[in-house]
Amino acid sequence: MSSVPRSAAVRKLGVSAGRLIGDGLPGRGRETDVAIAVNLAAASGVRLIDVRGRGVETETLLGKALPRGNGEAAAFDLAVGALNAMVGARAVEQAARLSLQKLMVTSAAVVVVAAADLLGPEGEEVWRRLRRLQDEGLYHALGVRAEPGDDARGLARRFKPDLMQLPVSLLDQRLVADGALTELAEMGIEIQLRSVLAEGVLFLSRAALPAHLCDIGPRLSRIQRAIAEAGADPLQAALAFALNRPEAAAVVVGASTAAELRAVIAAAAAPTPSLDWSSLGLEHPQALRAA
Repeated sequence: MSSVPRSAAVRKLGVSAGRLIGDGLPGRGRETDVAIAVNLAAASGVRLIDVRGRGVETETLLGKALPRGNGEAAAFDLAVGALNAMVGARAVEQAARLSLQKLMVTSAAVVVVAAADLLGPEGEEVWRRLRRLQDEGLYHALGVRAEPGDDARGLARRFKPDLMQLPVSLLDQRLVADGALTELAEMGIEIQLRSVLAEGVLFLSRAALPAHLCDIGPRLSRIQRAIAEAGADPLQAALAFALNRPEAAAVVVGASTAAELRAVIAAAAAPTPSLDWSSLGLEHPQALRAA
């Protein structure tokens, strides 16, 4: 896996709005914090903001913070998360329209729906309604957000999305090892990698691991040691692995503050460490998400 130029690596970064904004209600101080982070991202060449948020006001607060050009958030591609399909297909469509109003834009790059929602009883109708929004020019692409264990290939064949958000990390290389990532890219699907920091596990010492992860302690220590011997830190290694995947068009990373985002951008721009990437994954990565 050859390394990409540093400036190109930063341009492949995406920022998670949900992590940046959090669950709190908007306030003047928080609006300022978010605006600083968003402007830092724009100035650094980051193009993508993943708008799927945990708080009900994520879109409103982000909309206020986005830099404008001719009335539009010209600096960014916005990936908007669709509402849970349990509310019904019509409500999902209405919410996707409302998201654009909250963000104060006339259109967005992509609306992304969870795989579980597509496979539910409302799935086909949800997809049909979102396709209608695409036909109207409100969203330029339709995407699917997959979770570990989802049949990414089957989803791609059935729904033919323009884009897929997939969980791939240095510790969880399953979709790389089984060829799914390559196959999806060859189908013409744009790939956005997420969960690339493996829920922060790569940064934990063996003693700090939660009880359900104790079994991976020895393996994790060896991975951390290999990274250190290559002259890198875990953040640099995790980002380098994801950003240098040739199948990936973007890599979405969470940052809670402008300072954290600055560290992520610096790590992305760092030289790619010389590592045998395929040897650094966990043998049983499903343990990362075990209860």
